[in-house]
Amino acid sequence: MLSPATTATAAAFLSAAPASSSSTHRRRSRRAAISASLSSEPLLIRAARGEDGLPRPPAWMMRQAGRYMASYQALSKRHPSFRERSETTDLIVEITLQPWHAFAPDGVILFSDILTPLPAIGVPFDISESKGPVIQSPVRTEEQVRELVPIDLDKLQFVGESLKILRNEIDGKAALLGFVGAPWTIATYVVEGGMTNTYTNIKRMCHTAPNVLRGLLSHLAEAISDYIIYQVNSGAQCIQIFDSWGGQLPPHVWEQWSKPYIRQIVAKIKTECPHIPLVLYINGNGGLLERMKDIGVDVIGLDWTVDMADGRRRVGDGISVQGNVDPAYLFSPLPVLTDEIHRVVKAAGPKGHILNLGHGVLQKTPEEAVAHFFDVTRSLRYDTLFQGHLTEELQPVA
Repeated sequence: MLSPATTATAAAFLSAAPASSSSTHRRRSRRAAISASLSSEPLLIRAARGEDGLPRPPAWMMRQAGRYMASYQALSKRHPSFRERSETTDLIVEITLQPWHAFAPDGVILFSDILTPLPAIGVPFDISESKGPVIQSPVRTEEQVRELVPIDLDKLQFVGESLKILRNEIDGKAALLGFVGAPWTIATYVVEGGMTNTYTNIKRMCHTAPNVLRGLLSHLAEAISDYIIYQVNSGAQCIQIFDSWGGQLPPHVWEQWSKPYIRQIVAKIKTECPHIPLVLYINGNGGLLERMKDIGVDVIGLDWTVDMADGRRRVGDGISVQGNVDPAYLFSPLPVLTDEIHRVVKAAGPKGHILNLGHGVLQKTPEEAVAHFFDVTRSLRYDTLFQGHLTEELQPVA
């Protein structure tokens, strides 16, 4: 796999070569080899990098493996523990591949959870059927932060093993995605002790114990960076960073308490794994787009409350976008869903767009609608959708 930097270096070398007939032939051959190597990558990876000339947008769905599928429901009856399902290699692989076999999306995302790495840094947690994640000893003091340990990747071997098997199973027919939670989002669980609607403890810490919170976020950023590298080394071709609760912060607070730690992660990954596209998704990110665009990721995910055309203008042409069909459209008549897919794709333009929902697949979503979503996407052709239309070069909003 060649990175953009590799391609640029090769192109510079070729352009500097003497202009003899034999060197011209070598240049053409080498350029063809580079082009073939890049074009052989999955469609999703090429769209994430903003390549020109793709035939259509790639598509996948957040939470595309899970509770809406009858096959998942049957498996859950045999294995009722979510921790077992998400931390057992055979089950992870089976669940991850369920939508791949059923719908053939362009991206296959590992079945896991953003909290999965917590025990590996010294934060045990449980999953309650009624309450969701439960952390018995929330981290709120300097002493507790000091007790955290560097991430022990040996405790996450089921993730690495699953990715290796999945990469082989998919066999280049789709992109294999890994994912992580952003430090702020992970910290909300660690500080609050589980799910919350108010985030009062962690928001109060911004003012009453800022050094403790900074220490926690820094530790999480380092651990998450190492976890991403581990996923990449195990076979992940693209990584999505979920700052799921970043949208619960006022924009200036997100700028201070979430953005620097995401940027820390991105900087390390771009150094260690420069060929890996990074996607950043924040639920409720309409007020954050201008603040997100300089963070260094390749793709910004838009939730369904952002108009795609407006979001594209605000981000600019230098960054790809992902999204953003409202998940509720999957409950609509199929022709209505078709029209919405067309609208979103046209608004995004013929370059640098990964079609997705604006959030995860909802419970009780009809599988027929999910199949239709991917069938419609596979039938799309940019040259038909944009026939006779000149696409403007978008500049980011200042």
